[in-house]
Amino acid sequence: MFGRLGWAEILIIVVLLVILFGSAKIPGMMRNLANGINVFKKEMKKDTDKKEPVNTIAKPVKKSKPVAKKSGAKKPARLIKKK
Repeated sequence: MFGRLGWAEILIIVVLLVILFGSAKIPGMMRNLANGINVFKKEMKKDTDKKEPVNTIAKPVKKSKPVAKKSGAKKPARLIKKK
């Protein structure tokens, strides 16, 4: 449906951008876009550098002993409302 853009379509898009945003704001928007792309690339590189090898062998889980209930524990006293 959307084929390749030719030079005429690109020229129309550029003219519309200049009309909508003005020629002063477009360089700032492109600078911000470039900075965002650079930060993304740096973070992706850091992520691949810090990858640790995946341990496929599962370690056994230690089971804790069940806690025994104290037989002499007192139950909380209930409040009795007087009428």
